[in-house]
Amino acid sequence: MSMSLAIKRAAAAATRAISSANSSSILTRDLHASSGKKKIVGVFYKAHEYAKMNPNFLGCVENALGIRDWLESQGHEYIVTDNKEGPDCELEKHIPDAHVIITTPFHPGYINAERIKKAKNLQLLLTAGIGSDHVDLQAAADAGLTVAEVTGSNVVSVAEDELMRILILVRNFLPGYHQVITGDWNVAGIAYRAYDLEGKTVGTVGCGRIGRLLLQRLKPFGCNLLYHDRIKMDSELESQIGASYEENLDIMLPKCDVVVINTPLTEKTRGLFDKERIAKLKKGVLIVNNARGAIMDTQAVADGCASGHIGGYSGDVWYPQPAPKDHPWRYMPNQAMTPHISGTTIDAQLRYAAGVKEMLENYFKGEDFPAQHYIVKEGELASQYR
Repeated sequence: MSMSLAIKRAAAAATRAISSANSSSILTRDLHASSGKKKIVGVFYKAHEYAKMNPNFLGCVENALGIRDWLESQGHEYIVTDNKEGPDCELEKHIPDAHVIITTPFHPGYINAERIKKAKNLQLLLTAGIGSDHVDLQAAADAGLTVAEVTGSNVVSVAEDELMRILILVRNFLPGYHQVITGDWNVAGIAYRAYDLEGKTVGTVGCGRIGRLLLQRLKPFGCNLLYHDRIKMDSELESQIGASYEENLDIMLPKCDVVVINTPLTEKTRGLFDKERIAKLKKGVLIVNNARGAIMDTQAVADGCASGHIGGYSGDVWYPQPAPKDHPWRYMPNQAMTPHISGTTIDAQLRYAAGVKEMLENYFKGEDFPAQHYIVKEGELASQYR
């Protein structure tokens, strides 16, 4: 590290110390790893018998992103678990002396302010995938931690899944499937609310990488495409995609036959779709949410589906995750919900496993990550989380 850079970092840390009286310790923890053994803790879902069925199934406890041999050959300790909740869980035991914690959005290890305070050695929080809202990002920033994710690793996976869910809802697919497996045959029970996608108005709330990929995939269907985002697309790209920008969310929403949620979960978007906003949607609207469950008011969605104001709701994100057995979305009508699967295809796992390994290599060498991977760096949150 150059002397000038060291001075700048010290000055930045001192400024944060003065301006944040509520934090017990906000001096930036040096991301540049010192030599010697590091403790890395990974939190993933268990695959059980499925772990051996595909050698590229890397995102599970058993296969641990495929980096165990590499880490241990360098003398590092690598603890992997799916046990992440409660004061006596496995994750809690390892937090005090962990240097790096890796988790995924699909089975998130929630790293709150209390856990951050206990993590005296912690320097780096990595998300194997995209979306780091399972971390208290402000607490991480105040503690001087670095938070990073494998940006772009599963955007294609999620966009494809969203398109599938739109078609499942528009064509009223699930009742037909259920008829087949229950031995029934009632065409009318499906056809009375099955439609073509062509000519429908589809609006995405948030239009980052996933939102743009979805709009590109929807263009051949002949839909009327709208998007709302804090940043307007480049006019040339907007023209190529054939989408129209809506600056005001509440003006866009009543126009939409289908609403797709593609915004990150922040304090501004938490509970964004409450009872009042859902009431403004077109009656019979179809909603797809692969972003984050907490963007929606859980009970308001369930009530909207029960009343028919929401004609169909599909997604793979819940709050909390895993969803409890009594979660109302499991039992509401006209839903096509799944566990959180859209971004953990085998192709996506290969990408985010490789991305995690690359960032760990940079960390051990004391080198910066690609700029787009940072969510928290030197006390500053990425723009989408501010």
